[in-house]
Amino acid sequence: MSKKIARFLLLFLLSFVITYSYFTPVPQFIATILHVPISTIAPSPTSPTSLPETTPVSTTELAGYTLNTLVDYDAHIVTVDEIIRYPNHTGKQLDSIVLAVVPNLLVDSFDLQSISIDGAPVTAYALEGQRLDIALSSLLQPESALTINIHFTLTLPFAVQEDPKISRPRIYGYTKHQLNLVDWYPFVVPYINGEWILHAPWYYGEHLVYDSADYEVNLKFADPDTAPVVAASGFPEQLADSTRYTITSARTFALSASREFQVQSSQFEGISVISYYFAINETAGLAALQASVDAIRVFNQRYGAYQHKTLSIVMGDFNDGMEYSAFFFLPRDFYNLYDGTPANYLTFVAAHETSHQWWFEQVASDQALQPWVDEALATYSERIYYENTHPDLVGWWWTYRIDFYKPQGFVDIPIYEGQGFRPYTNAAYFQGAHFLEDLRTQIGDEEFFAFLQDYLKQGRGKIVTTADFFHLLREYTSVDISDLILQYFQNVY
Repeated sequence: MSKKIARFLLLFLLSFVITYSYFTPVPQFIATILHVPISTIAPSPTSPTSLPETTPVSTTELAGYTLNTLVDYDAHIVTVDEIIRYPNHTGKQLDSIVLAVVPNLLVDSFDLQSISIDGAPVTAYALEGQRLDIALSSLLQPESALTINIHFTLTLPFAVQEDPKISRPRIYGYTKHQLNLVDWYPFVVPYINGEWILHAPWYYGEHLVYDSADYEVNLKFADPDTAPVVAASGFPEQLADSTRYTITSARTFALSASREFQVQSSQFEGISVISYYFAINETAGLAALQASVDAIRVFNQRYGAYQHKTLSIVMGDFNDGMEYSAFFFLPRDFYNLYDGTPANYLTFVAAHETSHQWWFEQVASDQALQPWVDEALATYSERIYYENTHPDLVGWWWTYRIDFYKPQGFVDIPIYEGQGFRPYTNAAYFQGAHFLEDLRTQIGDEEFFAFLQDYLKQGRGKIVTTADFFHLLREYTSVDISDLILQYFQNVY
């Protein structure tokens, strides 16, 4: 063959390839010519945004947290291997995940050793204050899941009790009498309307918002022979060298440990209600137990069923009541001042914190921006408790619990606008209770409780808003309540 003919054929072939590949990718063209699968010619292109090899998840699957936990009670050190299975129900492709790490707000309390995702080590993350941002190497598709493994150590602080007129007491940490783990593990914050929801902490009120999740906590103590008594959110199962606690559809997992705890329990409709207190406070500890059992009975009837197998009532070595999943603290002074009657702070705060197992645990809200949504209902639940257990004390409750403080202000303020603990509680808690009483009076008991039962049913497992509250309420009454909204709320709903 002459050089001219060879050159002509080469140019013709090159032109054909270029023209054909304009419409057909070159690897596909070559595969067609050779009659082989394209995968044997060139792999599919990859990039930081390529799709991971994921298995579709059920749309009802909750995030799952497994916390393998070793506690050195005397050294106040907690070592944790945490496994998070996170299903993406956001409806969006995610290129990052945001977790709350509340212990990192305290100097030298949180030591992060490693992070991995689906077994691969992660270095592309940033931990600033309570916020942990993890960049994903590939997009997490809607209705698929990933697994995050986090190794960390907690060095617990002494829980210094602040001036209650300025800020709430610290619970996380240890005191002379107990060790408390609350908001102690990294958790994925809710993703709502294209935003990861993690608010700044404040001097009073709660700032965290929680999705529902399933928890398994495997708890060991460094010295099993001197292990303390443990109160925890989950149902306990004793294993060979540890205790496994499990709870499903929960917002949090909390525990408190003390070598001084005394324990009494009661069974109610399959629920183990357990009171933990110090020896000198046995009478008050039993009273808190009875008040909580009575409250569960009342709220089961008025709202809907309690959802967990256990409820732990814990005497705090501090002066604050605080709710967690299937668990709450009651203030130390309320035990010390208990007078043997139901007309006291210990009783109505026990009812209040018990009701948070409906209004916080089952139906959650944005505690920082719309705290009234759960706190007003929890406060008004005290009134519902008394009318069903001690009806002669309802008037006393209004006078002593609510109106003594001359509440005023708009109900729907965020925690950041409260201008102090007392003005904040006067508005969100006590004015909130007055609003619900006036609402009940205007629309009637039948509609009021039918609404609350459906509100619980439709809101269970969700994070609801003030707008959700009023949207559903208007389905249960045609009564004009615009005067109440104008009186109690700074915004129109």
